[in-house]
Amino acid sequence: MSTSTSRTTRASERPEFRTPGTEAAFLAAYDAALARWPLPATPIDCRSEYGTTRINACGPADGRPVVLLPSGGATSTVWYANVAALAATHRVYAVDLIGDAGRSVRHGRPIRRAEDLAGWLDSVLDRLGLATTAMVGHSYGGWMALGYALHAPHRVTRLALLDPTQCFAGFRPGYLLRAVPLLLRPTAARARDFIAWETGGAPAAGLIDPAWSTVHALGTADFPRSKPVTGPRPSAGQLRALTVPTLVLTAERSRTHDGARVAAAARALLPHVEAEVLPGLSHHAMPMTDPGPLNDRLTRFLDREA
Repeated sequence: MSTSTSRTTRASERPEFRTPGTEAAFLAAYDAALARWPLPATPIDCRSEYGTTRINACGPADGRPVVLLPSGGATSTVWYANVAALAATHRVYAVDLIGDAGRSVRHGRPIRRAEDLAGWLDSVLDRLGLATTAMVGHSYGGWMALGYALHAPHRVTRLALLDPTQCFAGFRPGYLLRAVPLLLRPTAARARDFIAWETGGAPAAGLIDPAWSTVHALGTADFPRSKPVTGPRPSAGQLRALTVPTLVLTAERSRTHDGARVAAAARALLPHVEAEVLPGLSHHAMPMTDPGPLNDRLTRFLDREA
């Protein structure tokens, strides 16, 4: 297994930033957010032909594995309100998406298509020594997790999708319009404003950890804006053939898409699915706002694997 648990990264394998002066601020914010986790995280660097992937691991070494894939720009630090509940029975592997904000570094073989993302995840699981694992994905990470389960269903024991985008329904036009300025000219202030708008003011209300908000804002502003690797929604035929037990939880107040429509489509298309809308939650703040019901639903679903 080609991994390293060092907190340092070789100079040739450091994350890319828009300007050198922003690197120290982002990395300090990242480490500060990770330090607020309720459990100590062990950093693991998995090197492969696609680059170096940072995973923050916690929980019992002999626990059943679960891989967490965050939303775009969120980094692995976003799971601070969930890891304690999940790590009670699982070995948790929280991944920084390669090519996105975080401590993963893309180099070597390029990632241009959904098939490349599946190959990258194959390499991550191989280097972690995981023949099989449960997977949890939020938003873009949900699309990635679903795509991987379709690619390698024999490696995914259980699949949990949290308000997944581009899986069962498209984006609301209003959400895309609000996102355009952030995509064209990203700044930390615009990133904070966008999250505040989508979540209905959750940061100001103290419902989102300010340490994580800083990581997200600086990552949005300071990392190169490479086009995210996306693809079409899975076909109805692909979804109906999926044998992996799946949990789909959507956010009632999501401005990204219609959560009820997403849940209904999942029920109609997936043969082994539980789908429900969680009240009072927005899309971006779903893992963090009122995490008790979410964690309870996740752990009950994942624990059935035993």
